[in-house]
Amino acid sequence: MYELMTTTIRESGLEGLWTWLSTWLALDARQLIFMVATPVFIGVTLWEYRRIRHDKRLMDVGEAFRNFGLGAGYQVTELLFAGIIAFPAYALVYHFRLLDLELNWLTAVLVLIGVDLCFYWMHRCSHRMRWFWAAHVVHHSSERMNFSTAMRQNATNIFNGNWIFYLPLALIGFNPVWIGVAYALSLVYQFFIHTTLVGRLHPWLEMVFNTPSHHRVHHGRNPQYIDQNYGGVLIVWDRLFGTFVPEDSANPPEYGITRQVYSNNLIRLWTHEYVDLFRDMRRPGKLISRLKHLWMPPDWERSD
Repeated sequence: MYELMTTTIRESGLEGLWTWLSTWLALDARQLIFMVATPVFIGVTLWEYRRIRHDKRLMDVGEAFRNFGLGAGYQVTELLFAGIIAFPAYALVYHFRLLDLELNWLTAVLVLIGVDLCFYWMHRCSHRMRWFWAAHVVHHSSERMNFSTAMRQNATNIFNGNWIFYLPLALIGFNPVWIGVAYALSLVYQFFIHTTLVGRLHPWLEMVFNTPSHHRVHHGRNPQYIDQNYGGVLIVWDRLFGTFVPEDSANPPEYGITRQVYSNNLIRLWTHEYVDLFRDMRRPGKLISRLKHLWMPPDWERSD
């Protein structure tokens, strides 16, 4: 039966197309991991919904559906365009790599740690540089913290270039496919820290890993919580680089952004910060001052 099926496909003349498509999908293996993990995400979200569905401060069904819609848009654009935009850059840098590394337990651990360190700086710049914030802001614009919030991503991520932060790993000699897989596994882990149902864990876990408690701080718009706890899997980077703040039970996080956008339109949720950014750049002034809006913090104002 298998031979009959393969013969049928071969005689159809589409075998070459399937081979090309398989290779294309392999270029961004991380998206394949996301697609496999999505049913798990949905199942865990439904479990959480049963626990908090009566509390409107924690769960809104309409918003949860929008969050998954935002996430679906992100996955589609990444799957379609990563092979055109990001992968050629990775392949070029990897061609000039400094080391020839083989995949083994040591290099697997090193690429996981390296990706997490690069994620920290990418995430930190996504808050402190307005061009990157324009894409990241949608993830923070929900005023609720639940598993569906983890899916609240921007379809423009692949276009705004935050993937450049991982290029040094390819230059060192880590295969770009390894980098993509490590990145995907990091995001899968991070899905599970978007919840209010899990309190503080064992002190040793809280010391080393990013946890729901740490990540609730990151999503808080309270003045002392803003731009803190950037870590992905590990929280040690925040402790090392001075951006760690513990959750204060006397001052629980208030979720959302300081300039809240109230809209159910997915396109507006994806693009509102870009609109504000280019509006500010259009204001009269010196060219260099206008361009500064791209790399200065989101709250930066021009003096001219």
